[in-house]
Amino acid sequence: MTSTQIGPPFLQLMRQEFRNALRPNACMRFRRSYSSAPSTSRDSRTRVEATSTPIIRSQVPRTCLPVSAHRCSYRQLHQDSLSRHFATTVPKPAAVVIVNPRIDEDGNEMLIDITERAATRLREIMTKDSNPSLALRVMVESGGCHGFQYLMSLTNMSAVSPQDDTVFEATNGSGAKVVMDEPSLELLKGSKVDFTMELIGSQFKIVGNPAATSSCGCGTSFDIKL
Repeated sequence: MTSTQIGPPFLQLMRQEFRNALRPNACMRFRRSYSSAPSTSRDSRTRVEATSTPIIRSQVPRTCLPVSAHRCSYRQLHQDSLSRHFATTVPKPAAVVIVNPRIDEDGNEMLIDITERAATRLREIMTKDSNPSLALRVMVESGGCHGFQYLMSLTNMSAVSPQDDTVFEATNGSGAKVVMDEPSLELLKGSKVDFTMELIGSQFKIVGNPAATSSCGCGTSFDIKL
């Protein structure tokens, strides 16, 4: 249909439909009847009869929904998109307790982490020695230039005391294990067991100890606030 064939009644019909679409809860059901025979009469070209029967929301076409409904739908989609984008996930712990878990004075479980490098190095040692029950024992003793010092050694799980020691295992599937007694764990809870390669040599090392207020340059001794 060309622009010359569109009469004023048709334009009025389009304007009326547009107004009804913008008016909340005022969508009307329109019944159109077009003349089958061509006629030049303006009255017989288009006849529109509107009924005031309300239409339920499920029957209303999307184009006839109120503008407020479209705005609410867009706002909800935008909020859902933001919530998915900024959703936080709980990080997976790097180590779990497999023997003798302990609780501190505040009722929190005393935990440590085993870094990927430390777990990989322990796995290499276990493979080289053909000893899957090998574990790294970490102890804290008084001494050193800052009052306390870390002592680390390799041990077997057969030498672990289920009453006195707590055993942690890495969660990356390497089977790496770290053993600590209760006094040492109280001073090292929240820290990480790492493996570093430096000019002075490669070694297992404690990093990120929350209880340490200062430490020496080599990282083997530390001081705490009593």
